[in-house]
Amino acid sequence: MRLRPASLLATFVFAVAALAPVAHAAEPLTVPPIDYHTRTLANGLQVISVVDRASPDVAVQMWYHVGSKDDPQGRSGFAHLFEHLMFKSTRHMGAEQFDRLTEDVGGANNASTGADVTNYFEVVPANHLQTILWAEAERLSNLNVDEKNFESERAVVEEEYRQSVLAQPYGKLFNAIDAHSYTRHPYKRPTIGSIADLDAAKLPDVIAFHHTFYRPDNATLIVVGNFEPKQLDAWVDQYFGWIPKPATPVPQVVVQEPKRRKSAQYTVTSATAPLPAVAMTWLIPSAADVKDLIPLQVAAAILAQGKSSRLYQSLVYRHQVAQQVGADADGRVGPGLFTVYAILASGHTVKQAAKLLHSELIWLATQPISDTELEKVKTQLLTATLKQRQTAQGTAFALGQAALVEGSPARANDDLAALQAVTAKDVHRVLRHYVTDARSVTIDYEPQKSGAKGDAK
Repeated sequence: MRLRPASLLATFVFAVAALAPVAHAAEPLTVPPIDYHTRTLANGLQVISVVDRASPDVAVQMWYHVGSKDDPQGRSGFAHLFEHLMFKSTRHMGAEQFDRLTEDVGGANNASTGADVTNYFEVVPANHLQTILWAEAERLSNLNVDEKNFESERAVVEEEYRQSVLAQPYGKLFNAIDAHSYTRHPYKRPTIGSIADLDAAKLPDVIAFHHTFYRPDNATLIVVGNFEPKQLDAWVDQYFGWIPKPATPVPQVVVQEPKRRKSAQYTVTSATAPLPAVAMTWLIPSAADVKDLIPLQVAAAILAQGKSSRLYQSLVYRHQVAQQVGADADGRVGPGLFTVYAILASGHTVKQAAKLLHSELIWLATQPISDTELEKVKTQLLTATLKQRQTAQGTAFALGQAALVEGSPARANDDLAALQAVTAKDVHRVLRHYVTDARSVTIDYEPQKSGAKGDAK
């Protein structure tokens, strides 16, 4: 899609968004594929590139195959900690110099950590591509992991935990979903970490983590924008090609999450939540299973995308039991989660909300779904995807997610065809198999009673 002129793509997105509901399933739209190129260096670095002449910018992303699932036992938050440490000094760059190389030329940079990956992303004018490639290679190969950097960034991460988990009324709820939904898989560890684990960390632990996972054969470089392919290849070879591939293999998570034999229920309390909430989860297959993941994502959208969605209409509008609802089909490298939740309205209980959530799931899994509703939701999902890919950065994110989480960059194209092919029968099938006929985990989230001691970390 990035080979289309921006004006044509905008027209195409507008046309998709303007489609009126129809009585019968719409004909699939022909979506031009992302024309990407891949190659792998001798040291194992994967390179994915897309030429895009629509703007004078270029997006550069470094994705590492390491996330919170790879944190050492008792050291949750290490992958997240490195998201911060990678912006500190290197052998040839001062602390925070990466900001100067991007922001001072009119660009931007940031990073994120997930359960499976850590990514670093920049967008700069195309004539600064060489500099950014050098800088990414520099912090891969020559990062300064010293006591000063470690102590300062650990304090930053701990404060981030306090602000995003403890201080937010429903931060502990969303932080608890993974912890209670998995019994063995390291997905149960929170990505942001915990203050206790971060306090227990020592500098040698951090250095060992960096040596283990920050290596060329555990990374994917993605470049999208206005560049010359031969020049890009030459710069990548120059700046990344010399970095040695370690002799030891990259450790892999081999723990298998067992099938749930019974449903479970947990209670989490919060000192900051003004009203109760409830979340329910079910295990789903990995993101590699396109046959089931895409229909599950459609099901989640039918349930909770927008004010016309089923959960909003039922819990918020008709019954007025909740003030906020949500649903998500979270595909991961390993087993994912299907989640529904409700933040309650005043005067109602988690039992009432859970009953309504369950009823809506049963209804969606067993009763007819109109062509109008199904096509509306699929059009919404398709339009959102196309809108994201109007930028080089958005296209790079799509390729990174496809390559590292879903198993192949080809999924960035294939998923759109799979989305358009989803039928009501597919939605019924996956919901019955993974949700209504499966075991759930329910998390009751209650405001902490006056005088009670809460969980501080």
